[in-house]
Amino acid sequence: MATVARRQVAGLALLAVVAVASLLAGPEKLLGVARDLADRPALFGVLLVGVYLVRPLFAWPTTLVAVLAGYAYGPVWGFPIALAGTTGSALLPFLVARYLGTGSAERTGWGLRLVARLGDSGERFFATAGDLRGMVASRLAPAPSDPVSAAAGLSGVSTGAFVAGTAIGEIPWTVTAVLAGSSLDTLSTAGLDAIGLQLVAVAAAVAVALLAGPAYRAVSARR
Repeated sequence: MATVARRQVAGLALLAVVAVASLLAGPEKLLGVARDLADRPALFGVLLVGVYLVRPLFAWPTTLVAVLAGYAYGPVWGFPIALAGTTGSALLPFLVARYLGTGSAERTGWGLRLVARLGDSGERFFATAGDLRGMVASRLAPAPSDPVSAAAGLSGVSTGAFVAGTAIGEIPWTVTAVLAGSSLDTLSTAGLDAIGLQLVAVAAAVAVALLAGPAYRAVSARR
């Protein structure tokens, strides 16, 4: 019980750190550093690796970093770099959530009960949709990346399905952000405006279509 309680405290502390960090570290400073290194590809690559590692801590959107990759490397190299970075970065909250959620269903603390309920809801979703299909649909849906990763970790999604589903589902968002970054003359948050309502609507429609069949079969089985 003590081990699980420590995990609960660590999880709450981590959420507090993320909240504070996201308020104190806006993307403007990052963009300023990126502009200075844009003509030095090797150093810019080191910057990108570091940004992807700390991105979940500051709650920066994955599309922001994809814009950076497109700005520095163009669409040909920027896309695979950004997709690999996005997928790897998403693993961090996934693995943390899996660790913090271990054993929570057997405990009675309010925080652990909440974690257990979230995990149970996620398990039902992925049991109906399947791990890979559920991850692809979750990534296509216009939802923040890190909560989706954490929910998958709490739900017991396999690491392989998580990585593959994230990579597939993030393709349209990454392509759009990289193309936006590669077309910018001056790096700014304006690149994020490329994620327009049309892309959101199409991606959401595809996500719904992916889930329609499993949802229908699940409802039919209960009748």
